[in-house]
Amino acid sequence: MNKPYVIGVAGGSGSGKTFFLKSFLAHFTPDEVCLVSQDDYYIPVAHTMTKEENKLYNFDLPSTIDADLFESDISKLMRWETVYQKEYTFNNPNIVPKILEIKPAPIIIVEGLFILHFKKVAADLDMTIFIDADEEVALQRRLKRDLAERGYSNEDAYYKWVNHVVPAYKEYLLPHREKCDKVVINNGAVADDIIKVTDQISAELREKVFGK
Repeated sequence: MNKPYVIGVAGGSGSGKTFFLKSFLAHFTPDEVCLVSQDDYYIPVAHTMTKEENKLYNFDLPSTIDADLFESDISKLMRWETVYQKEYTFNNPNIVPKILEIKPAPIIIVEGLFILHFKKVAADLDMTIFIDADEEVALQRRLKRDLAERGYSNEDAYYKWVNHVVPAYKEYLLPHREKCDKVVINNGAVADDIIKVTDQISAELREKVFGK
Protein backbone atom coordinates (compact mmCIF):
# COMPACT_ATOMS: atom_id res chain seq x y z
CA MET A 1 0.00 0.00 0.00
CA ASN A 2 1.06 3.59 -0.51
CA LYS A 3 2.24 5.60 2.47
CA PRO A 4 -0.64 7.47 4.14
CA TYR A 5 -0.75 11.24 3.75
CA VAL A 6 -0.11 12.81 7.16
CA ILE A 7 -1.53 16.21 8.11
CA GLY A 8 -0.50 18.12 11.20
CA VAL A 9 -2.97 20.55 12.79
CA ALA A 10 -1.41 22.80 15.42
CA GLY A 11 -2.64 25.86 17.27
CA GLY A 12 -2.78 27.39 20.70
CA SER A 13 -5.41 26.79 23.35
CA GLY A 14 -8.66 28.50 22.41
CA SER A 15 -7.68 28.81 18.75
CA GLY A 16 -10.59 26.62 17.68
CA LYS A 17 -8.73 23.45 16.67
CA THR A 18 -11.59 21.23 17.88
CA PHE A 19 -14.24 22.87 15.71
CA PHE A 20 -11.87 23.04 12.74
CA LEU A 21 -11.17 19.31 13.04
CA LYS A 22 -14.86 18.46 13.43
CA SER A 23 -15.66 20.43 10.26
CA PHE A 24 -12.70 18.95 8.41
CA LEU A 25 -13.46 15.34 9.34
CA ALA A 26 -17.05 15.76 8.11
CA HIS A 27 -15.69 15.77 4.54
CA PHE A 28 -14.37 12.22 4.80
CA THR A 29 -15.57 8.74 5.74
CA PRO A 30 -13.97 6.80 8.64
CA ASP A 31 -12.24 4.60 6.06
CA GLU A 32 -10.58 7.65 4.48
CA VAL A 33 -9.20 9.42 7.54
CA CYS A 34 -8.07 8.78 11.11
CA LEU A 35 -7.24 11.21 13.91
CA VAL A 36 -4.41 11.02 16.46
CA SER A 37 -4.69 13.58 19.26
CA GLN A 38 -1.69 14.60 21.34
CA ASP A 39 -4.06 15.06 24.31
CA ASP A 40 -4.33 11.29 24.65
CA TYR A 41 -0.58 11.07 25.31
CA TYR A 42 -0.37 13.14 28.48
CA ILE A 43 1.62 11.30 31.14
CA PRO A 44 -1.00 10.43 33.84
CA VAL A 45 -0.57 12.48 37.00
CA ALA A 46 -4.10 13.14 38.30
CA HIS A 47 -4.09 10.28 40.81
CA THR A 48 -0.95 11.63 42.49
CA MET A 49 -2.05 15.27 42.95
CA THR A 50 -4.25 17.25 45.27
CA LYS A 51 -6.63 19.83 43.81
CA GLU A 52 -4.16 22.60 44.67
CA GLU A 53 -1.28 20.73 43.03
CA ASN A 54 -3.41 20.22 39.92
CA LYS A 55 -4.02 23.97 39.77
CA LEU A 56 -0.29 24.72 39.82
CA TYR A 57 0.84 21.86 37.58
CA ASN A 58 1.87 23.08 34.15
CA PHE A 59 0.26 20.89 31.47
CA ASP A 60 1.50 23.25 28.74
CA LEU A 61 5.00 21.84 28.51
CA PRO A 62 6.31 19.22 26.05
CA SER A 63 7.63 17.19 29.01
CA THR A 64 4.03 16.39 30.06
CA ILE A 65 3.56 14.34 26.87
CA ASP A 66 4.78 10.78 26.30
CA ALA A 67 6.46 11.84 23.06
CA ASP A 68 8.03 8.43 22.40
CA LEU A 69 4.66 6.65 22.50
CA PHE A 70 3.04 9.44 20.46
CA GLU A 71 5.67 9.10 17.74
CA SER A 72 5.56 5.29 17.90
CA ASP A 73 1.78 5.20 17.36
CA ILE A 74 2.01 7.61 14.41
CA SER A 75 4.67 5.36 12.88
CA LYS A 76 2.43 2.30 13.36
CA LEU A 77 -0.46 4.01 11.58
CA MET A 78 1.89 4.95 8.75
CA ARG A 79 2.71 1.22 8.47
CA TRP A 80 -1.04 0.51 8.29
CA GLU A 81 -1.18 -0.96 11.81
CA THR A 82 -4.08 -0.36 14.21
CA VAL A 83 -3.29 1.56 17.39
CA TYR A 84 -4.90 1.15 20.83
CA GLN A 85 -4.57 4.06 23.22
CA LYS A 86 -6.16 5.01 26.53
CA GLU A 87 -8.35 8.11 26.27
CA TYR A 88 -7.16 11.15 28.22
CA THR A 89 -9.75 12.37 30.73
CA PHE A 90 -8.20 15.77 31.56
CA ASN A 91 -7.21 14.60 35.04
CA ASN A 92 -10.79 13.98 36.09
CA PRO A 93 -10.60 10.96 38.44
CA ASN A 94 -14.37 10.47 38.17
CA ILE A 95 -14.19 9.48 34.50
CA VAL A 96 -13.22 5.95 33.50
CA PRO A 97 -11.05 6.32 30.38
CA LYS A 98 -12.03 4.41 27.24
CA ILE A 99 -9.58 2.42 25.16
CA LEU A 100 -9.47 4.11 21.78
CA GLU A 101 -9.07 1.99 18.65
CA ILE A 102 -7.44 4.04 15.90
CA LYS A 103 -7.51 2.28 12.56
CA PRO A 104 -5.07 3.29 9.79
CA ALA A 105 -6.41 5.25 6.82
CA PRO A 106 -5.07 6.92 3.66
CA ILE A 107 -5.17 10.27 5.51
CA ILE A 108 -3.81 10.56 9.04
CA ILE A 109 -4.51 13.76 10.99
CA VAL A 110 -2.15 14.47 13.88
CA GLU A 111 -3.25 17.34 16.13
CA GLY A 112 -1.88 19.01 19.22
CA LEU A 113 0.08 21.79 20.83
CA PHE A 114 3.56 20.38 20.35
CA ILE A 115 3.39 18.43 17.10
CA LEU A 116 5.72 20.91 15.38
CA HIS A 117 8.06 21.04 18.38
CA PHE A 118 8.57 17.26 18.49
CA LYS A 119 11.08 16.80 15.68
CA LYS A 120 10.24 13.16 14.93
CA VAL A 121 6.54 13.93 14.71
CA ALA A 122 7.11 17.04 12.60
CA ALA A 123 9.27 15.03 10.16
CA ASP A 124 6.31 12.71 9.44
CA LEU A 125 3.97 15.52 8.38
CA ASP A 126 3.22 16.02 4.67
CA MET A 127 1.06 19.11 5.27
CA THR A 128 0.97 21.48 8.25
CA ILE A 129 -1.98 23.66 9.24
CA PHE A 130 -1.75 26.29 11.98
CA ILE A 131 -5.00 27.48 13.57
CA ASP A 132 -4.59 30.92 15.10
CA ALA A 133 -6.73 33.43 17.01
CA ASP A 134 -6.17 36.74 18.73
CA GLU A 135 -5.15 36.34 22.36
CA GLU A 136 -8.30 37.89 23.84
CA VAL A 137 -10.56 35.71 21.66
CA ALA A 138 -8.62 32.59 22.61
CA LEU A 139 -8.70 33.53 26.31
CA GLN A 140 -12.50 33.89 26.35
CA ARG A 141 -12.89 30.51 24.63
CA ARG A 142 -10.48 28.90 27.08
CA LEU A 143 -12.23 30.36 30.14
CA LYS A 144 -15.62 29.22 28.88
CA ARG A 145 -14.35 25.68 28.22
CA ASP A 146 -12.46 25.31 31.51
CA LEU A 147 -15.46 26.44 33.55
CA ALA A 148 -17.98 24.29 31.66
CA GLU A 149 -15.99 21.13 30.94
CA ARG A 150 -13.06 20.85 33.33
CA GLY A 151 -14.37 22.15 36.62
CA TYR A 152 -11.84 24.95 37.07
CA SER A 153 -12.84 28.18 38.76
CA ASN A 154 -12.46 31.39 36.78
CA GLU A 155 -9.46 32.29 38.96
CA ASP A 156 -7.73 28.94 38.39
CA ALA A 157 -8.35 29.04 34.64
CA TYR A 158 -6.97 32.57 34.39
CA TYR A 159 -3.92 31.61 36.47
CA LYS A 160 -3.14 28.79 34.05
CA TRP A 161 -3.67 31.08 31.07
CA VAL A 162 -1.22 33.75 32.26
CA ASN A 163 1.42 31.47 33.77
CA HIS A 164 1.25 28.38 31.58
CA VAL A 165 -0.72 28.77 28.34
CA VAL A 166 0.63 32.04 26.94
CA PRO A 167 4.33 31.41 27.76
CA ALA A 168 4.10 27.93 26.20
CA TYR A 169 2.39 29.28 23.09
CA LYS A 170 5.13 31.86 22.57
CA GLU A 171 7.94 29.37 23.13
CA TYR A 172 6.72 26.14 21.54
CA LEU A 173 4.10 27.11 18.92
CA LEU A 174 4.55 30.62 17.61
CA PRO A 175 8.08 30.04 16.21
CA HIS A 176 6.62 27.41 13.84
CA ARG A 177 3.67 29.44 12.59
CA GLU A 178 5.23 30.99 9.49
CA LYS A 179 6.73 27.66 8.40
CA CYS A 180 3.32 26.00 8.14
CA ASP A 181 1.74 25.30 4.75
CA LYS A 182 -1.53 26.94 5.76
CA VAL A 183 -2.40 29.44 8.49
CA VAL A 184 -6.09 29.69 9.36
CA ILE A 185 -7.18 32.78 11.31
CA ASN A 186 -10.12 31.85 13.50
CA ASN A 187 -11.33 34.93 15.38
CA GLY A 188 -14.97 34.86 14.33
CA ALA A 189 -17.99 33.38 16.02
CA VAL A 190 -19.52 32.44 12.65
CA ALA A 191 -19.14 28.73 11.94
CA ASP A 192 -19.53 29.28 8.18
CA ASP A 193 -16.10 30.92 8.00
CA ILE A 194 -14.25 27.83 9.22
CA ILE A 195 -16.53 25.47 7.28
CA LYS A 196 -15.62 27.34 4.09
CA VAL A 197 -11.90 26.92 4.83
CA THR A 198 -12.30 23.19 5.49
CA ASP A 199 -14.27 22.87 2.24
CA GLN A 200 -11.32 24.29 0.32
CA ILE A 201 -8.59 22.30 2.07
CA SER A 202 -10.50 19.00 1.94
CA ALA A 203 -11.17 19.41 -1.79
CA GLU A 204 -7.47 20.03 -2.38
CA LEU A 205 -6.58 17.04 -0.24
CA ARG A 206 -9.09 14.71 -1.90
CA GLU A 207 -7.56 15.54 -5.29
CA LYS A 208 -4.04 14.99 -3.96
CA VAL A 209 -4.69 11.72 -2.14
CA PHE A 210 -7.56 10.12 -4.05
CA GLY A 211 -7.25 11.85 -7.41
CA LYS A 212 -10.85 13.06 -7.33
